[in-house]
Amino acid sequence: MSKNKGFSLIELAVALAIIALLIAGALLPLSTQLDVRNRADTQRSMDSIREAIMGFAQANGQLPCTAKGTIAAGGANAGQEAYPSTSGVVPWAALGVPETDGWGRRFSYWVSPIYSDAVGTTFGCTPVPAPTQSSFALCSQGALTVNTRNENTHVATALGSLLPAVIISHGKNGGGAYTPSGALLPAPAGADEIANATLGATTFYSRPPTQAASPCNDGAGPAFCEFDDIVVMITSNALIARMVAAGKLP
Repeated sequence: MSKNKGFSLIELAVALAIIALLIAGALLPLSTQLDVRNRADTQRSMDSIREAIMGFAQANGQLPCTAKGTIAAGGANAGQEAYPSTSGVVPWAALGVPETDGWGRRFSYWVSPIYSDAVGTTFGCTPVPAPTQSSFALCSQGALTVNTRNENTHVATALGSLLPAVIISHGKNGGGAYTPSGALLPAPAGADEIANATLGATTFYSRPPTQAASPCNDGAGPAFCEFDDIVVMITSNALIARMVAAGKLP
């Protein structure tokens, strides 16, 4: 007569431990995959926002002003331009673009005043002839700079200067971003992310992502502070080429 032998408690415990390890091993890559997907989705959204902003300039002769990040989604004027605001969030409703990045936070947006004021108002230079269908001229210069840093010395060098506009996603940590409810998330610890979250700022930073470190110092070492922002620039050359093609500039 044969007897069926069941699992002992020790064997069951070992089996459960193995299953737990397998699940943990599967979850880590899934989390990483989600981060990669969110970053890719955010980059695509930012590319479409850049195109929409330049299309707005072609149609209206000026770059759009920023929207107020403090207005909750669905509220009066949410996502609309707040003239003459030059720092805030992307006016998603006015442009017909996504409101939030892959992590559910609004895109920050800065625009140089000369590029967003009324058509024919000020150019920052003396163009001849003066444009009649644009708020800026071929000789106009933006007020914004985007820097990067050397990974060893932390010395800052310009990636773009005299820029008309800058768009920023505050990444997974979201430090300094506005949520759809209009809440402002706490500022991050690193100097570079703080610069990217400062209203009225004119200098920003774009560099490879780094994990949190202690101690950290973005400007001098020994290690970079946490950084996961995504920065997109609108250059004067690209914008002017589009304006000339649209017949808005001579």
